[in-house]
Parts: sequence; structure tokens; C-alpha cells
Amino acid sequence: MKIIDSPSVRGLGHRQLRFYLTNASPCPYLDGQIERKVFTNLATEDADNLHDALSHSGFRRSQNIAYRPACPACNACRATRLPVADFEPKKRWRRVWNKNKHFIRTPRQPIATREQFRLLKTYLDHRHEDGGMTQMDLRDYVAMVEGSPVSSVIFEYRESDAEDAPLVAAAITDVLKDGLSMVYSFFDPTRASQGIGNFIILDHIEQARALGLDYVYMGYWVEGSPKMGYKADFRPLEVLYGDEWRILRNET
Repeated sequence: MKIIDSPSVRGLGHRQLRFYLTNASPCPYLDGQIERKVFTNLATEDADNLHDALSHSGFRRSQNIAYRPACPACNACRATRLPVADFEPKKRWRRVWNKNKHFIRTPRQPIATREQFRLLKTYLDHRHEDGGMTQMDLRDYVAMVEGSPVSSVIFEYRESDAEDAPLVAAAITDVLKDGLSMVYSFFDPTRASQGIGNFIILDHIEQARALGLDYVYMGYWVEGSPKMGYKADFRPLEVLYGDEWRILRNET
């Protein structure tokens, strides 16, 4: 790990931050590539404003840090956000919405529960069995959820509002000044054919509209990676190139 002298991040004026650079490791998205990340601590007195500015500059949050790819020979990872006012669902998304619109969404404080953790473990075991998160225990999940120093919420999705209705999906979401930032979502893998993962994104778009927010921040799109390719299906999608957010064109 290496400490980097910190230039001002766009949106932070002359405020100085200390950034760190991770050691090189194999890229989880593109074979043969090496991954490095630059990150900084979000646990400050001005955490929400710092998080806003860093998000506009392509950073993502994990627990109490904000990170961004800093790979030496690759720039395939691009921060993305969807301008909700311009989103018009095509037939595919309308079908997904109709299959799942009966789910009851409930916002919760960012407090981890055993029910959420059980669902997460089932999701990881079926969908990401080779990923590093499969080694998480309950303590790790508590840190993942409750380690946020910024405005966060967990959206729970159930079949009904009955007390015994099982949890079928959940989304850890940060609330920015101009949008909702999807940190991590997971769901019952037996319902994958319903498109419930895509439904969670669609539901965040609707929530952002209802709240008068401009964007849904969707994490990194990695050109050439099947794991991340689905994000390009949500159009218009803005992608960060340098310091400029641009619409991702069809030819990309």
C-alpha cells in the first residue's frame, strides 16, 4: 500500500485529502489485467459532502472508504449514472416491472439483520461462488452495512407486508444530494428468471424520480466484462471520461 500526495478532487475546492494506492492484484473482471485502486477515508466530519464530491469524480463507497480504479495499463472501468428524467423503459423493462411490481419495498435504517445475511449468503453461493465475498461471515456483513459514515438506507423487498413475509431482495443504497447510489443489491437466486435484479434498478429509478433526484449511480461499467455488461442496457447511461460525464453511445 502506498500513500499518494492528494491533489484537490473536483468539487472539493482546495481541501486536501490523503489517498492510498492498493497493491497490484489480478483483475476480477478482465482476464490478464492487473487491478489497483486509489482510496481515501470517508469517516470525516463532513462525510456526506465529501462523498458527494467523490461520487461526482467517479469514486464508489465500501464501508467507510471511497475508492476508484487506478490500474496501470487499463481504463476499462467507467463510473456510471443514469439520468432518471430521460429514462424511458423499453418493452423489456416494462415486462420486468410487471413481473415484480407486486413486491412491497420498505426502507430500513442501515442495521444488519440475520435474515438479510442469510439471503446474501444464498445469493453469493449461487451467483458468485468464486468471488471473495463468499467468505463473509455475519460480522463482516455487519461492518458492510453499519460501517457507513454517510446517509444510507437498506431497501427490503417482500411479497407482502405481513410480518412473516420472507425477504426476497435487498439493496444497500446511499443517498446523495443529486441521486441514489446503489452500493450493493442481492436477491433470492431462485427468482432470477423474474429479472428481479433489473427490477431493483428500475425501482431505484422510480424512487429517485419521486424524490426529485436527478440520477441513479450504478457503479462501474467494464467494457468487455460479461459481469458488468448489463449496465449498458439501461439507456441513456452517462459514463465518466476523465472529468466529464458523457452519454454512452450505441456504437460503444
